[in-house]
Amino acid sequence: MSESTEPTIASMPPAGVARRERVLSGMRPTGALHLGHYHGALKNWVRLQADYECFYFVADWHALTTHYEERDVIEKNVYDMVVDWLAAGIDPDNATVFIQSRLPEHAELFTLLAMGTPLGWLERVPTYKDQIEKLKDRDLATYGFLGYPLLQAADILIYKAAWVPVGEDQSSHVELTREVARRFNHLYGREPNFEELARNVVRKLGKDAARAFEAARKNFQQEGGEEALRRARAVLEASQSLGAADRERLDAWIRGTGKAVLHEPQALHTEVRKLPGLDGAKMSKSYGNAIAMREEPAEVERKIRRMPTDPARVRRENPGDPEKCPVWQLHKVYSNEETKAWVVHGCTTAAIGCLDCKQPLIEAIVREQAPWRERAAAYLADPKRVHWILEVGTERARTVARETMRDVREAMGLSY
Repeated sequence: MSESTEPTIASMPPAGVARRERVLSGMRPTGALHLGHYHGALKNWVRLQADYECFYFVADWHALTTHYEERDVIEKNVYDMVVDWLAAGIDPDNATVFIQSRLPEHAELFTLLAMGTPLGWLERVPTYKDQIEKLKDRDLATYGFLGYPLLQAADILIYKAAWVPVGEDQSSHVELTREVARRFNHLYGREPNFEELARNVVRKLGKDAARAFEAARKNFQQEGGEEALRRARAVLEASQSLGAADRERLDAWIRGTGKAVLHEPQALHTEVRKLPGLDGAKMSKSYGNAIAMREEPAEVERKIRRMPTDPARVRRENPGDPEKCPVWQLHKVYSNEETKAWVVHGCTTAAIGCLDCKQPLIEAIVREQAPWRERAAAYLADPKRVHWILEVGTERARTVARETMRDVREAMGLSY
């Protein structure tokens, strides 16, 4: 993307052309990312953008829920992190990349959802008590911290995301989002003249399509079954006479409910590798055991060479057990089967030393990082390009967010 290019907003697909399902995910801006971030999330983000309409955002408001006093580092952390996203392969022409705090619509939806969300729902989120226990050095007795799962729900619901890529430990947040959407739709989704409006839309389908739709709808409501639901929805997908609002209304008509103002997302359980750090514990900058995505090769070599190994290998001639060695955990991620077999045999028979074992790991990590450093260098040399990417992405996201908020305000009687 050249600097002279004007920002463009993603347009709706032509009638009859199906939009790719939408994925939404975000990260708190903690600065430059490490290998654990890449293998735990970014790797999946890059893969998903080829098959889904992806929205990836910088969760800077979320950073304030636990680090509200650290305002001086937020800006630097934001841009360092986004550079790593781009270096890893996030394509701003293929995914919408934006900053949460640039969109006040997120805060508005969060506020409106808060009016009807029971307090107990927030207090029971597993990570709420877990974070309070882990971050005892911080004052987390704030509404912002208690409400962050609801802000997270607003982040998802405002883009009507179908999927949210998470690990198993984050599934409770997606389930809360589903419950929030369900409650909102129950309170505000039923239009007074819904059935009349739905029947008027059915007439737009044409005689034959309307007959097929009604038969499948009645079959689904009387007997259930995914096949009847699939047939009814297939009629909607094939019709070129219906707009997005009409399709949404008839989809609700199939299910016998009111209009789904907010869509219930599903958790997308992608493959998540929990990369161990240099000491065998979870990789984290705060633990001092991380390798940055853009770490210099000499520093990567220094860190790997200083990694602890199996305590039983006091001397070169002492055999060891790879399962007791932090280096082996990294081999499981970075080495092929031939190299891993060589490591196991060499360690257990003392045929190789620990430095010998570490060398192919150093080479594999440096090889993986090389294209990241190259792509990052271009962005670091031209910071305005990064700002421009975020500006374009934010405006594209704003278009979608405003559409959702228009529906929300109308449903709640706030569109006067």
